[in-house]
Amino acid sequence: MALKLIIGNKNYSSWSLRPWILLSEAGIPFTEERVLLDTPATKEKISQYSPAGRVPVLVLDDAVVWDSLAIAETLAERFPQASLWPSDPAARAHARSISAEMHSGFMALRDAMPMNCRAMGRKVALPEPVTNDIDRIFDIWGDCRDRYGEVDGWLFGQFSIADAMFAPVVLRFRTYGINLPDKACHYPARLLQSDAIQNWLQESESEVEVIAEDEKGN
Repeated sequence: MALKLIIGNKNYSSWSLRPWILLSEAGIPFTEERVLLDTPATKEKISQYSPAGRVPVLVLDDAVVWDSLAIAETLAERFPQASLWPSDPAARAHARSISAEMHSGFMALRDAMPMNCRAMGRKVALPEPVTNDIDRIFDIWGDCRDRYGEVDGWLFGQFSIADAMFAPVVLRFRTYGINLPDKACHYPARLLQSDAIQNWLQESESEVEVIAEDEKGN
Protein backbone atom coordinates (compact mmCIF):
# COMPACT_ATOMS: atom_id res chain seq x y z
CA MET A 1 0.00 0.00 0.00
CA ALA A 2 1.46 3.34 -1.08
CA LEU A 3 1.02 6.23 1.36
CA LYS A 4 1.70 9.90 0.75
CA LEU A 5 1.41 12.50 3.51
CA ILE A 6 0.79 16.12 2.61
CA ILE A 7 2.14 18.40 5.34
CA GLY A 8 2.84 22.06 6.00
CA ASN A 9 5.99 23.80 7.25
CA LYS A 10 7.64 21.61 9.85
CA ASN A 11 8.57 24.60 11.96
CA TYR A 12 4.97 25.68 12.42
CA SER A 13 2.50 22.92 11.54
CA SER A 14 1.52 21.10 14.71
CA TRP A 15 -1.28 19.28 12.90
CA SER A 16 1.18 17.93 10.32
CA LEU A 17 3.51 16.63 13.02
CA ARG A 18 0.88 14.29 14.45
CA PRO A 19 0.46 11.85 11.54
CA TRP A 20 4.09 12.33 10.51
CA ILE A 21 5.46 11.11 13.83
CA LEU A 22 2.79 8.42 14.00
CA LEU A 23 3.89 6.96 10.68
CA SER A 24 7.58 7.40 11.49
CA GLU A 25 7.48 5.82 14.95
CA ALA A 26 5.29 2.95 13.71
CA GLY A 27 7.73 2.19 10.92
CA ILE A 28 5.07 2.54 8.22
CA PRO A 29 6.70 3.55 4.91
CA PHE A 30 5.42 6.78 3.38
CA THR A 31 6.45 9.67 1.21
CA GLU A 32 5.83 13.28 2.14
CA GLU A 33 5.03 16.45 0.25
CA ARG A 34 5.50 19.78 2.00
CA VAL A 35 3.19 22.63 1.05
CA LEU A 36 4.23 26.06 2.28
CA LEU A 37 1.59 27.56 4.53
CA ASP A 38 0.27 31.13 4.54
CA THR A 39 0.96 31.86 0.88
CA PRO A 40 -1.48 32.87 -1.86
CA ALA A 41 -1.13 29.41 -3.43
CA THR A 42 -1.43 27.34 -0.25
CA LYS A 43 -5.12 26.48 -0.34
CA GLU A 44 -5.12 25.74 -4.07
CA LYS A 45 -2.18 23.34 -3.71
CA ILE A 46 -3.71 21.49 -0.76
CA SER A 47 -7.11 21.39 -2.49
CA GLN A 48 -5.55 19.18 -5.16
CA TYR A 49 -5.67 16.49 -2.50
CA SER A 50 -8.40 17.51 -0.04
CA PRO A 51 -11.61 19.56 -0.37
CA ALA A 52 -10.94 20.97 3.11
CA GLY A 53 -7.87 22.79 1.82
CA ARG A 54 -5.90 22.13 5.00
CA VAL A 55 -3.02 19.92 6.05
CA PRO A 56 -2.41 17.18 6.92
CA VAL A 57 -3.79 14.95 4.19
CA LEU A 58 -3.05 11.25 3.79
CA VAL A 59 -3.31 9.82 0.29
CA LEU A 60 -3.66 6.05 0.11
CA ASP A 61 -4.07 3.79 -2.91
CA ASP A 62 -7.85 3.84 -2.61
CA ALA A 63 -8.71 6.77 -0.34
CA VAL A 64 -7.87 10.31 0.73
CA VAL A 65 -8.10 11.14 4.44
CA TRP A 66 -7.83 14.57 6.03
CA ASP A 67 -7.80 15.71 9.67
CA SER A 68 -5.10 14.36 11.96
CA LEU A 69 -7.36 12.21 14.14
CA ALA A 70 -9.16 10.72 11.13
CA ILE A 71 -5.76 9.88 9.63
CA ALA A 72 -4.68 8.24 12.89
CA GLU A 73 -7.83 6.12 13.09
CA THR A 74 -7.44 5.09 9.44
CA LEU A 75 -3.84 4.03 10.03
CA ALA A 76 -4.90 2.02 13.09
CA GLU A 77 -7.44 0.18 10.92
CA ARG A 78 -5.14 -0.38 7.96
CA PHE A 79 -2.10 -1.41 10.02
CA PRO A 80 -3.42 -3.41 13.00
CA GLN A 81 0.00 -5.01 13.47
CA ALA A 82 1.37 -1.60 14.47
CA SER A 83 -0.81 -1.56 17.64
CA LEU A 84 -1.45 2.17 17.39
CA TRP A 85 -4.06 2.00 20.17
CA PRO A 86 -3.48 0.14 23.46
CA SER A 87 -4.70 -3.47 23.36
CA ASP A 88 -6.43 -3.30 26.75
CA PRO A 89 -10.01 -2.00 26.27
CA ALA A 90 -9.92 0.30 29.30
CA ALA A 91 -6.55 1.76 28.35
CA ARG A 92 -7.72 2.12 24.76
CA ALA A 93 -10.81 4.05 25.87
CA HIS A 94 -8.59 6.29 28.00
CA ALA A 95 -6.18 6.87 25.10
CA ARG A 96 -9.05 7.75 22.77
CA SER A 97 -10.49 10.16 25.33
CA ILE A 98 -7.33 12.16 25.90
CA SER A 99 -6.55 12.14 22.16
CA ALA A 100 -9.97 13.60 21.39
CA GLU A 101 -9.57 16.11 24.23
CA MET A 102 -6.26 17.24 22.75
CA HIS A 103 -7.73 17.35 19.26
CA SER A 104 -10.66 19.59 20.16
CA GLY A 105 -9.47 21.52 23.21
CA PHE A 106 -6.72 23.68 24.73
CA MET A 107 -7.58 26.66 22.56
CA ALA A 108 -6.09 29.22 24.95
CA LEU A 109 -2.74 27.40 24.87
CA ARG A 110 -2.79 27.07 21.07
CA ASP A 111 -3.47 30.78 20.63
CA ALA A 112 -0.88 31.98 23.14
CA MET A 113 1.86 29.49 22.23
CA PRO A 114 1.89 28.76 18.49
CA MET A 115 4.21 25.93 17.55
CA ASN A 116 7.55 27.36 16.46
CA CYS A 117 10.42 24.93 16.74
CA ARG A 118 13.08 27.51 15.88
CA ALA A 119 12.07 30.07 18.51
CA MET A 120 13.81 28.51 21.50
CA GLY A 121 13.68 30.71 24.57
CA ARG A 122 10.79 32.83 23.37
CA LYS A 123 8.49 34.03 26.16
CA VAL A 124 4.77 34.80 26.04
CA ALA A 125 2.22 35.94 28.59
CA LEU A 126 0.49 33.12 30.42
CA PRO A 127 -2.93 34.36 31.56
CA GLU A 128 -5.15 32.09 33.65
CA PRO A 129 -6.87 30.29 30.75
CA VAL A 130 -3.45 29.30 29.41
CA THR A 131 -2.12 28.13 32.77
CA ASN A 132 -5.34 26.14 33.23
CA ASP A 133 -4.66 24.36 29.92
CA ILE A 134 -1.04 23.72 30.94
CA ASP A 135 -2.08 22.31 34.31
CA ARG A 136 -4.62 20.02 32.67
CA ILE A 137 -1.94 18.65 30.35
CA PHE A 138 0.37 18.09 33.33
CA ASP A 139 -2.43 16.15 35.02
CA ILE A 140 -2.98 14.01 31.92
CA TRP A 141 0.70 13.13 31.61
CA GLY A 142 1.07 12.42 35.32
CA ASP A 143 -2.01 10.22 35.40
CA CYS A 144 -0.87 8.24 32.36
CA ARG A 145 2.54 7.69 33.88
CA ASP A 146 1.00 6.47 37.13
CA ARG A 147 -1.27 4.03 35.30
CA TYR A 148 0.62 2.87 32.21
CA GLY A 149 3.77 4.73 31.33
CA GLU A 150 6.61 3.42 33.44
CA VAL A 151 7.65 0.66 31.03
CA ASP A 152 9.09 2.73 28.16
CA GLY A 153 8.09 6.26 29.04
CA TRP A 154 5.26 6.62 26.52
CA LEU A 155 1.80 7.61 27.73
CA PHE A 156 0.47 4.06 27.51
CA GLY A 157 3.64 2.00 27.85
CA GLN A 158 4.38 1.82 24.14
CA PHE A 159 4.04 4.45 21.44
CA SER A 160 0.43 5.10 20.45
CA ILE A 161 -1.82 7.61 18.74
CA ALA A 162 -2.08 9.44 22.06
CA ASP A 163 1.65 10.20 21.92
CA ALA A 164 1.30 11.55 18.39
CA MET A 165 -1.55 13.82 19.49
CA PHE A 166 0.46 15.30 22.38
CA ALA A 167 3.81 15.60 20.56
CA PRO A 168 3.23 19.22 19.43
CA VAL A 169 2.52 20.26 23.02
CA VAL A 170 5.90 18.91 24.10
CA LEU A 171 7.54 21.04 21.40
CA ARG A 172 5.54 24.09 22.46
CA PHE A 173 6.65 23.67 26.08
CA ARG A 174 10.24 23.25 24.84
CA THR A 175 10.08 26.45 22.78
CA TYR A 176 8.54 28.63 25.49
CA GLY A 177 10.52 27.21 28.40
CA ILE A 178 7.54 25.94 30.41
CA ASN A 179 8.69 24.56 33.77
CA LEU A 180 7.66 20.94 34.13
CA PRO A 181 6.69 19.53 37.54
CA ASP A 182 8.03 16.12 38.55
CA LYS A 183 4.80 14.38 37.57
CA ALA A 184 4.99 15.73 34.02
CA CYS A 185 8.69 15.77 33.17
CA HIS A 186 9.19 12.12 32.17
CA TYR A 187 6.97 12.06 29.10
CA PRO A 188 8.50 15.11 27.34
CA ALA A 189 11.98 13.70 27.97
CA ARG A 190 10.93 10.39 26.40
CA LEU A 191 9.42 12.04 23.34
CA LEU A 192 12.50 14.19 22.75
CA GLN A 193 14.63 11.01 22.72
CA SER A 194 12.73 9.83 19.65
CA ASP A 195 14.80 9.72 16.46
CA ALA A 196 11.69 10.77 14.56
CA ILE A 197 11.15 13.91 16.63
CA GLN A 198 14.83 14.79 16.36
CA ASN A 199 14.63 14.45 12.58
CA TRP A 200 11.55 16.70 12.54
CA LEU A 201 13.36 19.31 14.63
CA GLN A 202 16.45 19.26 12.42
CA GLU A 203 14.36 19.70 9.29
CA SER A 204 12.24 22.45 10.86
CA GLU A 205 15.35 24.40 11.81
CA SER A 206 16.60 24.27 8.22
CA GLU A 207 13.43 25.89 6.86
CA VAL A 208 13.71 29.56 5.95
CA GLU A 209 10.03 30.54 5.58
CA VAL A 210 8.52 32.83 8.21
CA ILE A 211 4.86 33.02 9.20
CA ALA A 212 4.47 36.30 11.08
CA GLU A 213 1.35 35.22 12.99
CA ASP A 214 3.32 32.38 14.61
CA GLU A 215 6.22 34.62 15.67
CA LYS A 216 4.55 35.91 18.83
CA GLY A 217 6.46 36.67 22.00
CA ASN A 218 9.76 38.28 22.79
